[in-house]
Amino acid sequence: MTRDGKILIADDDPQMQLAMKATLMRAGYDVTVTANGVDALQALDKETFDLIISDQRMPEMGGQELLAAIQKRELAMPFIMITAYGTINQAVEAMQLGAADFITKPFSGEELERVVERVLSPESRAFRAKGKRQAKGRPIVTNDAMMIRVLEVAEAVARSDATVLVQGESGTGKELIARLIHTSSPRAQQPFVAVNCAALPDTLLESELFGHEKGAFTGAQNRKIGKFELAHGGTILLDEISEMELGLQAKLLRVLQEREVDRIGGRDPISIDVRVVATTNRNLEQYVRAGNFRADLYYRLNVIPLTLPSLRQRPGDIKLLAAHFMRQYLGDKSPPLPDEVLRALQQHSWPGNIRELQNAVERAAILSGGGTPREADFLLGHGGESLNEAPAAPLAAQIEREAAPTAGAPGSESLQIRSGLTVQEMERALIIETLRSTNNNRTQAAKLLGISIRTLRNKLHEYRCDAPDPEGDAVE
Repeated sequence: MTRDGKILIADDDPQMQLAMKATLMRAGYDVTVTANGVDALQALDKETFDLIISDQRMPEMGGQELLAAIQKRELAMPFIMITAYGTINQAVEAMQLGAADFITKPFSGEELERVVERVLSPESRAFRAKGKRQAKGRPIVTNDAMMIRVLEVAEAVARSDATVLVQGESGTGKELIARLIHTSSPRAQQPFVAVNCAALPDTLLESELFGHEKGAFTGAQNRKIGKFELAHGGTILLDEISEMELGLQAKLLRVLQEREVDRIGGRDPISIDVRVVATTNRNLEQYVRAGNFRADLYYRLNVIPLTLPSLRQRPGDIKLLAAHFMRQYLGDKSPPLPDEVLRALQQHSWPGNIRELQNAVERAAILSGGGTPREADFLLGHGGESLNEAPAAPLAAQIEREAAPTAGAPGSESLQIRSGLTVQEMERALIIETLRSTNNNRTQAAKLLGISIRTLRNKLHEYRCDAPDPEGDAVE
């Protein structure tokens, strides 16, 4: 088989030279081998190549210096950097300097061939021909140095096909980072498919991921195409990967290694071309040590690790984000937040991170009726999520924490916490007031309160059992 591609290799290891040359020539490429960056530049003086593959560390001139020299000459050919295992910073730096992709030692011939084929594909050529993307705006609003660094790395590695593991507390924007990686990549025009690994029992999750044939099990009345197949050519997001059962982890590992899936009940494997981004709000290293997550799958996923800071770690962004969300809900003429409100927002711990802040701002926008919001309109303490998606503290306990500083406050149209009420009475009053403010829309009220619709129903049932409601339909 003959392929359209002349490849220049720069590597000082004779065995690596022979192995890569044999693999790529067998795949049909025309291959030239050099021992370092200086020799590679001399080869470039004599002929033109479609791709350069270079080791990071070589005598006389290493891969990074070679990449810089090629860019100085304004040569448009793509560059693949070979990095050592565990040198993620080198790989990221190479991508930021303009490398089209990287490959980490040790690697198989099949992996090398797959990376080369992708870099030389029409899609990748077209992506590079466009040059720098027009600025579309990043999906995360921030002035924080840590967050900006995460965004820069995400955009840099997006050009590669490397698997990315995004870690961070709930509500920090992990899915937004996954989408940024997809839209910044040559796969941007192909599908982006998200799967929540925590939302389905393992038996259903396997069918969701890999698909099944008709009659594969009781209830399988039709063939189902799995999410990996649906994401072919694009990106698949495996959200909350830590919640996947160990047996299914083994099957996922095989898919990542072999680049093919087996439908449940199917006879033949199906080849897939998918970029994988996984997210988790857990510490996967601890999960591995505890035996709850496969070490080999962890290493396969953790090629490019990105850790998102919590909102507590980026307090300078709270004012910026609050103003952003106010404009989102009230338009460009949204009123500025008073200083006392900003102080309260800065002092809040935000266990639910940006998602909690967004919900709080939405509550304030509704309860303030579009006017200047007050601290009480944000209902701080009644929303958000904890680190590991556990429910927020009981509503009654949250009200109890807030009762002291607000007792006896002057009258207003929004809810007041009045002295002399029990915690249960204050909780009940808060729920009734929120329902009234949403015209008894339970879904909206539950969102404003930061509780599930099921919890709201249970509370209303509890109130009906305890005593008749003097307001009648406010709790119905």
